[in-house]
Formats: sequence, C-alpha cells, structure tokens
Amino acid sequence: MDRRAALVPLRYVTLPGHGPEDVVADPRGRVLTGVSDGRILRVHGLDDPPSARVEHVAEIGGRPLGLELLPDGDLLVCDADGAVLRIDPEGGTGNVRVLTESAAGERLRFCSNVVALPDGTVYFTVSSRLHPLRDWMGDLVQHTGTGRLLRLAPDEKEAEVVLDGLQFANGLARSGDDSFLVVAETGARRLTRFHLTGPRAGHAEPFVENLPGYPDNLWRGAPDGPVWVALAGPRIPPLDLLHRAGPAVRRRAARLALRAPFRPSGTTGVLAVDDDGRIVEHLTRRRSGFRMVTSVCETGGRLVLGSLRERGLAVCEAPVTKENGA
Repeated sequence: MDRRAALVPLRYVTLPGHGPEDVVADPRGRVLTGVSDGRILRVHGLDDPPSARVEHVAEIGGRPLGLELLPDGDLLVCDADGAVLRIDPEGGTGNVRVLTESAAGERLRFCSNVVALPDGTVYFTVSSRLHPLRDWMGDLVQHTGTGRLLRLAPDEKEAEVVLDGLQFANGLARSGDDSFLVVAETGARRLTRFHLTGPRAGHAEPFVENLPGYPDNLWRGAPDGPVWVALAGPRIPPLDLLHRAGPAVRRRAARLALRAPFRPSGTTGVLAVDDDGRIVEHLTRRRSGFRMVTSVCETGGRLVLGSLRERGLAVCEAPVTKENGA
C-alpha cells in the first residue's frame, strides 16, 4: 500500500551553519546533525520550534554526512573526506576518535552513511570511488556503479568490502530483527536488501525498486517502526534514458553536468517502508521552500528534515499509522 499524502511543514529552524545533510533523534527528542564547516550540532526543543536551541557538541575537521547514535550515547559520523569517526557528544568539542580510514588496502573516500549492530560491528557506505562529495552530480550522471557497502569488525582498523558495484550507495538502515540491512542506491532509484543472517547471508537483492525519486539517507527510530527514506528529488526521466547510454556518452554528460549550476527541484518528498518492502507512507509537497531533502527522522510526533543545501531544518507533521506506533 502506497499512502500518498501532503507533507505539511510546520516550522523552519535556522541553524548557525549550512547543509545539515543527516539528522538523527536521540531518546530525549534532541536532534543531531552535521554542517558543512565540520561542526556537529544538537538541537533542543523541537517540540516548540520557535524556541529551539542549538548546541555545538563536536568539530570533526572534515565534512560530516551520515550519523548513527549508539546505545551508550556516542555518535558515529561519516566524514566525506574519507573516515568513519566516533564522538562523545557529552565529552567536549575535541572528543573525536577515528575508527577507520581504509578498506581493502585502499584509502577511503566519500563515506556516506553508517549503522552499528548490537555486537559492535559497523557497516557503512561509500557513494563513489571516482567522484568526491563536491562532484556528486557527476557520479549520478555518469552512473559509475562504484559505490560500496563496507564492514568494520569490532576492534579492527581496516574495513572490508562486502558489496560492490552499487549505484551511488547512500543511506543505511537495519531491519527490525537485524537479519538484513537496507541500502539506498540513489543512482538506481532503489533500495537494496543485504542479508546478514540465514541461508542468503552475504548476498544482496532488490528490496524496493522504481522509487518516485532519488533515495538519500535512511532512518529507523524503533524496531517495530518503518524505515524513513528521504527523497532528494523527484524522478528525472531524461536521466533514466542517459543511464542506458554507453560509458563514453555518460562521461561527457557528467563533465557538462559539473559545469552547470545545480538547481534543486521544488518538490519535497519522504517515504516510509516496512520490512516487507511495502511503501506505507508517501508524503510529498510541490513548490516547497525547503529543497533537496537528504534526511528525515521522527521524534515527538513530528518529522525533522535535513538538507545538503539548506541553512536549517524543516519540522513537519508526522502521519499517524500503525507502522509508526499509533
């Protein structure tokens, strides 16, 4: 069932920074995000957005993308410059520890999103091995298929590649029973399931295909809740056609795309997906003033949206469904 409804913005919370690319909510309803100058911010009081307060909790020295809160309160951070970090948000702005900077003997680049399993194993995505974050559009146009899913075992410093050939690997989420991971492939407009247990452990398969837009970060608040999917923009049919062209044509198109100014679509959207791969919510808004939604999390009956392009967060009404605990 695809329940289409309007995405209703309630408030805009301005941040002292640009590009809150990912958002995660802690058990106290505070939202953490990273901005372009390397700071990790924590936003208090989103139950009353006009009174929200922003706290600076860490500085990573790179560009923070995907975030993951751990049960002990620490935060995993993907640094787009090529590292997975762990910080203590209560330990002061200098408390940053590098977990890994390499995989299979190769320096990491464009780390995108991260999750942690109960046993301490960390999985994370690399969106592209050819293009850095600043050239993300080039990778989507060229359709390089160089995205990866990587695994970092507890107490290890070198990650291993468990899945290769992904089309701009992006958001990650655990299934409710931790039997599989959901991986967003932005360039393919699909979600992929990577099995962690059972007879297909270590194998991947399509989970949800032909999405109405380009999936970015994923977020799951509770095991019995849905996976929320941020759609960074609506489907672009000419891009689908270009992806069927030969590599030389795509390379030329990518060079042109990198020279052209990027104008985000005015359509905003998010999805909620259950563990059977059914879309249970599809929320959209046309002519939205908040553009290029790259993340979404749920807290206090509201959805909080982040964006690579905006200078703040959008706080919206969350739908009331069985899947999100009604």
